[in-house]
Amino acid sequence: MNADHSNEPLLDENGEIIKSKTQLKQEAEDIKQLGVALVEFSNAQLDEIPLSDELREAVQLANRINRKKDGFRRQLQLIGKILRQVELAPIEDGIQRLRAHHLRSNDHFHQLEQLRDDIVSQGDSAIQSLLDEYPDLDRQKLRQMQRQAVKQKEAEKPPKAAREIFQYLKQHIEE
Repeated sequence: MNADHSNEPLLDENGEIIKSKTQLKQEAEDIKQLGVALVEFSNAQLDEIPLSDELREAVQLANRINRKKDGFRRQLQLIGKILRQVELAPIEDGIQRLRAHHLRSNDHFHQLEQLRDDIVSQGDSAIQSLLDEYPDLDRQKLRQMQRQAVKQKEAEKPPKAAREIFQYLKQHIEE
C-alpha cells in the first residue's frame, strides 16, 4: 500500500480544493467575527468601508437592535450570509485602516497627556524641551498655565489648568 502522505491539498473532480470540516468552521467563524467588527463601527466609520447597500442596511439594523435580544443574533447571521456572497478583501482592508487610524489617535492622545504631565511636574525644563520641538508654542502662556496647574494641585482643587494645558497642546500639536 503506497499511501501518499504529502501536504498537497485534496482536489475534487473540478480541480477545486476540498476543505476539511475544521477549515469550513474556521472560515465561518472568521466571517462571523468580520460581521461583529462591522457592527462595532459608527455610520460615519462605515462610510469609510466599501459595503454593498444590502450589507450596510443589515449592519445599521443590527446597531438598532438590543444586543441582548435573539433578533440581534439572527441579524448577525444575516450579515454573515451576506458577507459569504461578497469579496471580503476590500472590507477587511477598510476595517484595518480604521483600526490603524484609531491606534494612531490613541497614541497621539497619550503623547499629549504625557507632555502635559511633564509640563506640570517639571516646569520650565519641560516647557523648553517642548519649545525646542514645537517653536510655534507660546512660552509665556505655557508657563502661566503650568504655575496655575501647580497651585491647583497643591490646593487639591480640580485640575482645570492642567486640562487647559492639554487642550492647548491638542490645538497646536498635529497628529
